[in-house]
Amino acid sequence: MSKYFIFIPNLLSIIRIYLMYPLLTFIAEENYIFALYVFIIAAATDGLDGYLARVMSWQTDLGKILDPVADKVLLIGTILILWINDYIPIFVFAVFVLRDFIIIMGAAFHMTVYDTATPNPNIFGKITTFVHIGYLAGVFIDIIFTLNIVNFFIDVFVALITIISLLLYGFNWLKLTAELNRE
Repeated sequence: MSKYFIFIPNLLSIIRIYLMYPLLTFIAEENYIFALYVFIIAAATDGLDGYLARVMSWQTDLGKILDPVADKVLLIGTILILWINDYIPIFVFAVFVLRDFIIIMGAAFHMTVYDTATPNPNIFGKITTFVHIGYLAGVFIDIIFTLNIVNFFIDVFVALITIISLLLYGFNWLKLTAELNRE
């Protein structure tokens, strides 16, 4: 295979970021069916770029940063506009944003202070991203079909998963810090 294929996962991450414009436009125009389509396509690029990077060994240093940034842009951008339009409760929005902010700050701290490599995502982080994508897709489906699938209990469940994910990241950072301080 050509060495240029290695950039396909990065291209998919860039496409995911660019898909935010039509996604946010459709939401602003209250065209939630097309917003859902774009959201699903953007979410699919997340799964596909990760799959290609791992299975085809097309991982790059740029991709290690670009992929999580694209994830944050997709998820935080979507939840922000849905919260602004009163489709998501403030506590779910706050937990989403605070988790990502703390993870970004923690990663930046470790990379700067301890000169560590870009942190690898853990399985629970991937599960949390999947739960977030499912949650936001459920919110779109609720808006489109007025099914009321996403209720207070689902909101609390998603918030708890998000908090557990943050705690696991924190535990891993404490463990890594202890190991680095022993060296």
